[in-house]
Amino acid sequence: MEHPFGQLTINSNTKTERTWTDVDALTPALSGSSVWLRARLHNTRKQSAKLGFIELRQRLSTVQVVVQGKDLVSFACGLPKESIVDVLAEVTTPPAPITSCTQSGVELQVTRIYCISKAATRLPLQLEDAGRSDAEVARLKLPRVEPDTRLDNRVIDLRTSANQGIFRIQSEVCALFREFLLGKGFIEIHSPKMIATASEGGADVFKLTYFQRHAYLAQSPQLYKQMALMGDLGRPGVFEIGPVFRSEKSFTHRHMTEFTGLDMEMTFKDDYHEVLEVLEGLFIHIFAGLNERCAKELEAVRAQYPFEDLKFGRTALRLTYYEAVQLLREHGPAIGAERLAALEQQQKAAEELGSSQEAKDLAKLVSDMREHLKTVPVHGDEEDLSTRDEKLLGAVVSRVKDTDFYVIDKFPAALRPFYTMPDPDQPNWANAYDIFIRGEEVTSGAQRIHDPEMLVKLAAQKGVDLTPIQDYVNSFNYGAFPHAGGGIGMERVVMLFLGLDNIRKSSMFPRDPTRLTP
Repeated sequence: MEHPFGQLTINSNTKTERTWTDVDALTPALSGSSVWLRARLHNTRKQSAKLGFIELRQRLSTVQVVVQGKDLVSFACGLPKESIVDVLAEVTTPPAPITSCTQSGVELQVTRIYCISKAATRLPLQLEDAGRSDAEVARLKLPRVEPDTRLDNRVIDLRTSANQGIFRIQSEVCALFREFLLGKGFIEIHSPKMIATASEGGADVFKLTYFQRHAYLAQSPQLYKQMALMGDLGRPGVFEIGPVFRSEKSFTHRHMTEFTGLDMEMTFKDDYHEVLEVLEGLFIHIFAGLNERCAKELEAVRAQYPFEDLKFGRTALRLTYYEAVQLLREHGPAIGAERLAALEQQQKAAEELGSSQEAKDLAKLVSDMREHLKTVPVHGDEEDLSTRDEKLLGAVVSRVKDTDFYVIDKFPAALRPFYTMPDPDQPNWANAYDIFIRGEEVTSGAQRIHDPEMLVKLAAQKGVDLTPIQDYVNSFNYGAFPHAGGGIGMERVVMLFLGLDNIRKSSMFPRDPTRLTP
């Protein structure tokens, strides 16, 4: 195109042989050279008829561009924000760092600029509004973008720096998961997601029409992982990254009807703790890898959603269920009282500011916490841990043991599925474990029963009809390895590592009982 600016349609009718430069690659070392960039128009500022400034954005990086000349300024500064532009510019070094941009040590002088896709003039939400922290919104009394508005316009919301960081971190979690297990000799499998019966005998399944009969969306790959090991696919184990479906009418901060499961299953020689050690090492590999590889992404998230770095050691803290309940009873009341006092202060502040809805919501939390704290000193040794118990225990472990990452082992057998191996010495306990980050469970696992007679017996005791999953039972009749494993909620790992308050922030297009779009 001969003209130095204008609208340009890319329809694959020619090749320019241009060399393109990424915004994050712009450094003072390139000063004096000309570069082509394709990026979003993040902002424009018309200084005068002949001078303007535009800011280009590409993922997590931004750069300031100087536009000179009446026609060029009129065109460039008249484009809607979020438009896609191709820019040819000379790299220069500004007299002072441009602190408003990530590439603060350089400035571009435009030679040519072409709009290849013009954004709508009126956007359903402004990116600068969506990218602010709650503290900034409250302090400056600026517009707040509500969660439903974000999710209804998710494509725009995903462009915020925090979301760019979150979903690049999510990608790295999956890469680190796969990297670690492949390095241990595991193989990746892909189990069916449409199945003939409710997996694991559960009721919370989605039913669909499958030709002339019904099928169900899989709640987990649990049974297929085990069957894969019985098919000798484990060396020493198998893993899968895939969707999981739960027909639960749950509106909590940590549940969705569809999420991504990071599942592994492994044979062992003597003791199921061989598998637990691999799982613990897997998490530590993920945590260390994120800190090492995602520094820029972590800071982008922290700028909008402040969080403290995850505390974890080179080995995981491991508690038995009995020890965990003892810790909760011993330290929970005092630490819980501190948390209650802080919540009461937040409620008082909201009332003084006239934030009636926030004050009302906090009053409900205060009331619920008071009621919960009454139960903590008398929590039974084998009583189930509620979500509130788990959160308080997380605060206790963080304070007393100085870690946010820990394992609870040897669960009460009554709380685990029918296929969980009982403790050989104490049958009321099970060879089962959960893994926690910041007081929330991210993995549930156990040694599985590989003896078909024992499996049938325990299923009968728990009232589980094995007829619909007879293929699973039969798989242990032909010679079965002792094995164990676990399922990890990928979005929950991201949420808790980053200290986010809602799992929907770590899901690209979340699904819950009220949301099936976009």
